[in-house]
Order: sequence, then structure tokens, then C-alpha cells
Amino acid sequence: MLKENFIEYLEKAIKNTWDGKAFSDYKGKTMTYREVAEQILKFHLFFEKAGIKKGDKIALLGKNSANWGVTYLSVITYGTVIVPVLPDFRPDDVHHIVNHSDSVFHLAADYLFENLDPEKMPEVRGIMAISDYRFLFTRDKSLEEAWSRVDEMYSEKYPEGITAETFRLPAISNAELGVINYTSGTTGFSKGVMLDLNTLAANIRFAHRHMDLDPGDTIVSFLPLAHTYGCAFEFLFPFTRGCHTTFLTKTPSPQIITQAFREIRPRLILSVPLVVEKIYKKNLLPVISKPHMKLLLAIPGINRILLNKIKHKLSEVFGGNFRELVIGGAAFNHDAEKFFRKMKFPFTVGYGMTECGPLISYSSWQTTRLGSCGKPVDTLEVTIDSDDPSREVGEIILRGENVMLGYYKNEEATREIIDEEGWLHTGDLGLMDEDKNLFIKGRSKSMLLGPSGHNIYPEEIESVINNKPGISESLVVDRDGKMVALIYPDKDFMKERGLTPEAMQSLLDQYRKEVNEELPGFMRVHRFELHMDDFEKTPKQSIKRFLYQ
Repeated sequence: MLKENFIEYLEKAIKNTWDGKAFSDYKGKTMTYREVAEQILKFHLFFEKAGIKKGDKIALLGKNSANWGVTYLSVITYGTVIVPVLPDFRPDDVHHIVNHSDSVFHLAADYLFENLDPEKMPEVRGIMAISDYRFLFTRDKSLEEAWSRVDEMYSEKYPEGITAETFRLPAISNAELGVINYTSGTTGFSKGVMLDLNTLAANIRFAHRHMDLDPGDTIVSFLPLAHTYGCAFEFLFPFTRGCHTTFLTKTPSPQIITQAFREIRPRLILSVPLVVEKIYKKNLLPVISKPHMKLLLAIPGINRILLNKIKHKLSEVFGGNFRELVIGGAAFNHDAEKFFRKMKFPFTVGYGMTECGPLISYSSWQTTRLGSCGKPVDTLEVTIDSDDPSREVGEIILRGENVMLGYYKNEEATREIIDEEGWLHTGDLGLMDEDKNLFIKGRSKSMLLGPSGHNIYPEEIESVINNKPGISESLVVDRDGKMVALIYPDKDFMKERGLTPEAMQSLLDQYRKEVNEELPGFMRVHRFELHMDDFEKTPKQSIKRFLYQ
């Protein structure tokens, strides 16, 4: 157990940044740390009056917003357990998660509540709107009565109001369960990852020591907060540093994201590879692929001038004020990574999983190695399950302060991933060099066995395929011992060039020959198949491979 306490991190930040800006909705309201503190205490009074007990589960369903952040903090600092639910889940998935988690209270966005059936969530005593905290549904009138009296109760308890000096949060041990995070909504696949407050504290402690943020720095939150990556590093860590976070309350299209970056000019940016790769393919690749540009980039001196210009233009896309761009959630395209490194762009690639809340490895952009996802964090012991971890690929296994308590009400699944010695088996395959840099090769479940016995990591082939113009994403699968690439096309590309599906397939046949020339013989792809529907994704935007095998 860490000596750094999660609740104390929050309390200290509120006290130290009392009048500073805490949360803003993009183009909407702004809240100071003092206003966040007042709302937290009002929620605590409501929970107490309503008979909501420590350890009870409270579900939270909605897009990123200031009120989402306040609600999360209010629940977790009372000693209740927050159950964040992704807004992309289908209504039946939401019903399942709320029921499986034993949630007794539910906060939801109005437009999402419209699709829910409270009768299918029989243990929920009431449902409240995130937007304005009015009741959308109740089985227990005492809840509404308690909420109607919250301002009165607050005035009675704090007749002089509160100050930075008098503000206090309840003392809660890091050993307490804080979050149940569901990796999927579907009944057969959903697992409620139980994260204690120690896991959250371990992630925040590492960020404080290794990620460069100062009080008052600006942050844009666009990754889903119901997922641990965005929650830890766009919300909790910046809050504990006294930063000002602006939430993109709508679906974050690339246009909205880049507009917000230009206006807010964030100091730290988190992203999934998909967003950065789209910028690389649409904005950079067409320019640097031109023959005259290739020639100029090969000339010493001139290439540095050109690279600096490209770097400056790309930096402006992200607001031009950031210290570092951290990419995580899935593998980053290798060619894009090489070019970003060549122009000395301040980016790094991290690695994590929900079961670690999420961070497993990270190195700053100045120290990270090409192709690596950094070094293990200092609160984890990480190793490769092979006889020669630097040369022989093996499963990445780990144990330490970041590891979850287990899966909620699923001991069998917990035993499958955490062995008797406490090692968590990630299911990811990788190498680790002598300097402890971690290199991920792929998922053990997605690894294919080639006809000559070679281990084939489809992610490596997909990285080459995805560089081709007109290809949005690809997925390599095994069909009767032959490798087939399913291709989701860039529909804008097809529209601009007037390409029918048949013409696009013809282009793919040409691409297959070019890709196979770049790959070793045992990795060659037998067929490219046009797949006109977007691939189904996990919360962190990686493709659900099991659906396409």
C-alpha cells in the first residue's frame, strides 16, 4: 500500500487552488475549485440523508462534462463506489452493467435516460440527471425530499460557508474499493474491473513525478472519461495538480478537437493512435510522399529546415502550447512514429490496461526508444514470460500497486488473469531490452501461426497496410491457413475519386502486391477483402478482433 493517499491528493489540490478554475464545459460554464468543493459537500449531505451507505455502488452514464467530473469526485470521496458507464453502450448493456454492479443510485444524461427502462434496473432507488441534478425517476420519495433540502442542510452545517482552511474530505484508506470499470457491456464479455483507491493513487503518483504539469495549466478532455486512460490523465491527474480542464461535451470529431486545441492551447495532450494517424495520413503523408519532397528530405541541412517547418505546422494543429503528446490505448503506426521521431516531435507512446488503472509503462519523449512504449512504472514489477526476454517474445506479466483487486463477482475470470503468485497475465506479447524498454509485438489471442511455423503478429502487417492511401483501417485474419486482410476504406477518398466498391477492390488488389513486396515471405497476405462497414471497437478504439475471426 502506498503512503500517498488518493483522497488526500484531491483535498490538497482543492485547498491549494481554491479560487482557480477547475472545470469548464467547452463553450459553456466554468467552475472554480471552491465551487467543486461546495458541490462535493452537498452531495455528501444528500447521500447521508438519503441513506446511501459507504460501499454502495453508484452508476454514472454520460459524455464528458464538468458535472460528470463533480459527480465522480463526490461519489468516490464519500466512500461509495463509482461505476462509470460508457455512453456508447446500448441500453440493454447499460441495464446489465447497472444490475451486475449492484448500483443503488444512477446519474445519467437526459438524452441517454430516454432510451433506458427503469423497470429493467429494479434495485436502483432513483435516477438523477447529470445536467442539472433533477430527478428523472425515483422509487423512493425520500431521495427527492433529501435533495430538495440539500441547500438548507448545507447552510445548517456550514453557517459561515467554507474556506480553503476549513475544507475537509472524509479520511478513506487506499485499500477501499473506489471504481468498478466495465470493459464491455455485452453480457457474455463484460467484466467489472475492481480498482481500489491505491491503484488510482499509484497512477497519480507516477504522473506527478514524470509528467510535466503546473497549477493553472490548461487541459482538453476528449477521451471518454468512463475509460481509465482518459479518466486518469485528462481528469484526475490534472485536477490533483490544480489544472483547468475543459471538457468537450459533444462527440469529439477531429474538427471539434482541433478547434478546441487552437482555442484552449492545452499543456499536455493525450490521444489514441487513431486520431494522430488520421492527421498523419491526411495532412503529412501526401506531402512527404511527393518525389521532389523525398529528394529534399534526403539532403542534409535542407531536410532539417523542412522538418522544422512541418513540425511547427503540426504543433499548431495541437494548439502549439503542449509540452508532450502521449499516445496510448493501441499500437501506433510504425511509419508515422518514425517520421514523428525524425522531426523531433514531442510525443511518446505509453502502455496500459484497465486492470492497472491503466498505466503499465511510459517514458518521456526525450528518453523513449523508437518502437518502445517506455519503461515499467515504478509501482509495478513487469517481466516477459520467456527464457530470453530481450530476444524471445513472451507474454507480458506484472504485479504491484497498480493491479486491480479482481473482477466483480467473477472469481473464475480473476483466477484466469491473476495467478497464485500475484502475477497478472496481460495477454499481450512483447520483448524487454537490457534497459527495461518494453516493446509490444501483439496480442497472444491475435497471434497467427504461419504455414512454415512462424509466429505472425497481424498488427505488424496492418501497420504497413494502413499507410496506403484510401485505407482507413485493416484487420488481418486467418482463413483456412491463409492470411486475409479485411479493409475498411476511407469513404471520403472513394467519394473524391468517384470510386465504386468494385474500383476500390481493384485498387486493393494492387495494394496487396505492393504490401507483400515490403513483407517477409512468411507474412505475405493472400487476399484483400473490402469491408464497407466500420469495424466494431472496444472503448479504447481498438478493433474487436474476436468478431471477425
